[in-house]
Amino acid sequence: MKLSGDWIEEEGTQRILRLLNGAGHQAYVVGGCVRNAILGVPIADVDIATDARPQRVAELARDAGFKVVPTGLDHGTVTVIHNGIPHEVTTFRRDVTTDGRRAVVAFSYRIEDDAARRDFTMNALYADADGQVIDPLGGLPDLLARRVRFVGDPEARIREDYLRILRFFRFHAHYGDPQAGMDPDALAACAANADGITRLSRERIGHEMRRLLDAPDPAPALAGMESAGVLHRILPGATSRFVAPLVHLEPPYAPDWRRRLAALGGSDEEEALRLSRAEARHLHSLKSAVESGAGPAELAYRHGAQIARDAILLRSAMTGAPLPPGWEDEIARGAAAVFPLRAADLMPRYQGAELGARLKEAEERWIRSGFSLSREQLLP
Repeated sequence: MKLSGDWIEEEGTQRILRLLNGAGHQAYVVGGCVRNAILGVPIADVDIATDARPQRVAELARDAGFKVVPTGLDHGTVTVIHNGIPHEVTTFRRDVTTDGRRAVVAFSYRIEDDAARRDFTMNALYADADGQVIDPLGGLPDLLARRVRFVGDPEARIREDYLRILRFFRFHAHYGDPQAGMDPDALAACAANADGITRLSRERIGHEMRRLLDAPDPAPALAGMESAGVLHRILPGATSRFVAPLVHLEPPYAPDWRRRLAALGGSDEEEALRLSRAEARHLHSLKSAVESGAGPAELAYRHGAQIARDAILLRSAMTGAPLPPGWEDEIARGAAAVFPLRAADLMPRYQGAELGARLKEAEERWIRSGFSLSREQLLP
């Protein structure tokens, strides 16, 4: 298979490939960029694999005028910078030992060795400077069928790095065929090795879960995680059953991993996923809004339009009730509402705690009136 058109848009990638080829080395772009080019979806990062040793890559690149950063020489990676854009160039490798989180590697001259250490067959695809696809492990049919399948023995791949359990579900959410379901051998291996997730850092888990929840429809992948016993190890008490109804209700609004995380429920997401303070505050506000009895306008006044909208979507997904009539207009009205009374309006008659209590009581009356009471009507 040959990729059509100028599929590598960044000039530096082509120059680096041809530089290495001209010096007698194999050099290919590999992994996600090839996968996404075949599927016709946007390409984020471009990785280059070569049989040239890292010192040789650095020497050739410097002589050609590139800036070189030795980012990971022990693991075979050299960063070559062209017009400010970094390109990670990594020597073909094979695993020597693994411990479930990291590997000791040896350099190789064989593309087959490099392909064999990758996680999924759809990520073991290479392409040369002319766009010719090289498929050492037969991953192209899997990709075209949107079948996420481990390279070789699924349990062996997982035991090399337990993060691959979460990556399996994330890749299924983004690239898998939900109608065909998940690869049964992969799913069984994830279930059998789910305890290994406890060996991963919360930062790595959180990073994967954010990306999974941002998929167009993560519901089938999350259901698979739940059935394999993976979801509960990450978020005790979580359930995937509300995510599919939520996804159905979301358009035209964009996916938001925080909204979907709230739909999962569970406990202690802040610690389990290493949420930032801002993320944790947002999630807490969203859950509070869902659990309150407030209507769309009041929610928007108290929490802002975004949290109000997400809370209404979540309530409907969790209860099965239809969205309230005119709820979007109500949110806009509440978000624009401005409480007409100020503390100075009640001073000096009221001071301190009593002033705060009187102001709060007036605000509650104003909200109950549908934001209709005027300043004069609110004054005691």
